[in-house]
Amino acid sequence: MKLLSTVMALALTFTPVGTPVVPAPAGRYTAEIRRTEYGIPHVTAKDHGGLGFGYGYAFAQDNLCVLASWVITLRGERSRTFGPEARSDDPVRPVDNLTSDVYYRSVADSGVIRRVLAQPPPVGPTAELRELVDGYVAGYNRYLEDTGVANLPDPTCRGRSWVGPITAADLWANLLDLNRMAGSSGLKEAIVGGEEPEGPAPAPGSNAWALGRQATRDGHGMLLADPHFPWNGIRRFYQVQLTIPGVLDVSGGSLYGTPVVQIGHNARVAWTHTVSHAHRFTLYRLRLAGDGAYLVDGRAEPMGRQRIEVPLKDGTLTDRTLYTSRYGPVLAEGRSDEYAYAFADANAANLRAADEWLAMAKAGDLAELRAAQDTFQGLPFVYTLATDVSGTATFADASVVPHVSDDRARRCAVPAPDPSLEAFTLDGSTSACLWGRDRDAVVPGLFGPGSQPRLTRADYVANSNNTPWMTNPAAPLTTYGQVWGATRTDVETRPRVSLDMIARRLSGTDGLGAPGFTLPTLQASAQAKRNYTFELLRSDVAALCRDHPRATASDGRRVDLRQACRTLTAWNGRATLDGQGAILWREFYTGLQRPVRPGEPAQPWWRVPFDPEQPLTTPRGLDRDDPAVRRALADAVQRFQAGGIPLTLTPGQAQHYSSLPVPGCTEFEGCFDRVRTGDPLGADGRYPEVDTGSSFMMAVELTPAGPRTRTILTYSLSANPSSPHHTDQTTLFARGQWVTERFTEAEIAADPRLRVTTVRG
Repeated sequence: MKLLSTVMALALTFTPVGTPVVPAPAGRYTAEIRRTEYGIPHVTAKDHGGLGFGYGYAFAQDNLCVLASWVITLRGERSRTFGPEARSDDPVRPVDNLTSDVYYRSVADSGVIRRVLAQPPPVGPTAELRELVDGYVAGYNRYLEDTGVANLPDPTCRGRSWVGPITAADLWANLLDLNRMAGSSGLKEAIVGGEEPEGPAPAPGSNAWALGRQATRDGHGMLLADPHFPWNGIRRFYQVQLTIPGVLDVSGGSLYGTPVVQIGHNARVAWTHTVSHAHRFTLYRLRLAGDGAYLVDGRAEPMGRQRIEVPLKDGTLTDRTLYTSRYGPVLAEGRSDEYAYAFADANAANLRAADEWLAMAKAGDLAELRAAQDTFQGLPFVYTLATDVSGTATFADASVVPHVSDDRARRCAVPAPDPSLEAFTLDGSTSACLWGRDRDAVVPGLFGPGSQPRLTRADYVANSNNTPWMTNPAAPLTTYGQVWGATRTDVETRPRVSLDMIARRLSGTDGLGAPGFTLPTLQASAQAKRNYTFELLRSDVAALCRDHPRATASDGRRVDLRQACRTLTAWNGRATLDGQGAILWREFYTGLQRPVRPGEPAQPWWRVPFDPEQPLTTPRGLDRDDPAVRRALADAVQRFQAGGIPLTLTPGQAQHYSSLPVPGCTEFEGCFDRVRTGDPLGADGRYPEVDTGSSFMMAVELTPAGPRTRTILTYSLSANPSSPHHTDQTTLFARGQWVTERFTEAEIAADPRLRVTTVRG
């Protein structure tokens, strides 16, 4: 009953149908920006418009150039500004500027944002969110007006002709694009035509623990947030506290260009997200009927046409014609005389997420947080893990998921145009294969809250981008359909090390003292830098070294392994700055994944294969009798020797960000707080700059007296290379240090470095 009443209360706060949002009169906006250590802003205002104004102003002080460049992207003006062949500034999946411009102009031309803005809540935005967006835009523009383009502190865009005011339409476009990130926005080249991006994309990931009263030493709810998002560009987190006295008081990480906190806490609730395994889109195979039409239930339906014009840097125009269907855009790829394929994106018209995060930030307990999620149903591609002051922990895949039952997926399955696309491909020639409906879904075609995988516990829930199955091994989730992710499949090494870390802390066998989590042991666990694959294979590598001091490399040469073996056996398995052996292990382990011959699949080398009855202890062991294993080690040693690279190369020597050394290891090595550099080790013994990994880390303990929180923004607050806050927290991160959050008025006022600014507009 409490959940139902909370949902009704949320619904009553919505703007009634047809109620216009009145523009703020001149001089309406007032906000106070207080900056504490590391430049962290605490923004206070009397209303949502003023709060947005203060936030937009503060963000522009630190990161105006990033958003200014992204606005050029969202407007489809990169080809005119930077040339059509240059790469876009999309940090997740960059494409050439022409492909980017065609895609974003097609989105604008479709009118989707205009249609959603005309809807009442919860499908359309609430009055509060509209005020936040308008205020944010006004605050950004006010800072730009006060400072002037020629005087911007960031040399990246100082004096550039493409820097100018932004509009509310730009911010709504950014919110929509964020929600489409796991769908159409990530497949621009397939939709509009264009070359595929080179190399693997820096896929966002995350770790998250919500700890209940049975898992913590003092019985308090605790949370660990560790999102793995890009370190550059518009998908970085910005650390901020947003306060409207008596209405809202939330602190945490907010993605660039959004006026809400996505991962954070208030006085009584803390939450975080990880990227979900659930599907975000399906493909529909269209049976073509000639003359630009396709068949549905035996009747011809005409395709829609979009003629997109893109201005180029030389002053000319180029154009491209795109096609649409009842399901969504028709892919430029995979078309034949008989068939074409349409892309159905569950987030195609989703602007609900920002309202959901705003409502979550106001929740007083987990029931109210769930009510916020059930009301808006807008989280685009993430799981939610949360806890509250009562010491209850909860997990939910409350994300936007197309309603495709297992039966429908089997019955409607047709061949895919590209087997590498992890999506259902359904028969578009019959309406029987349309997405299903749930009565509790706010948008037709999506699963409603009653169908979502959920688990609430007094001990813990955890996720490291694994499917819901092993959220807590004591209570496996198994009743959800394929569209939510698989069950009884390899858990993979990063989720395994995460669950192992929790188990060792609860048993007190991790060397951190008595059983149960405290805030210091939560921090220590999160930054332990364990390399789980090395731990699993350490004894086998030692045996291999004893039995085979020399091995044959791929080129047929014999390689002496003894020094490499001494380095690996002496290493403690931690990817710290000074971890001698960490990089050698990575290169060896990478070699194990390579096929013996190009084009062939890699051969299994685990001694014990995965067993669904033992998901946390399999696979394990190294098949050291396999010649391919010895060859992989010989190849790694040979590459080091050929480049004159010491076998004792450390993460601090090989990994960097803005010239600073960075600790950590990679996803596939089984590292919890992982980093990614994108390309192989260079001949100079250095990887390219870190581009993805642990980003905004937050450890929270919710006590009756208020939250105790430690944070670290790994790449720091400002993208401006001349800012004092460009790498100050990065230095802390490299040393394994954290920032003590200032949340209460007394904590903020006590900062000797406090700077206070009042802004009006």
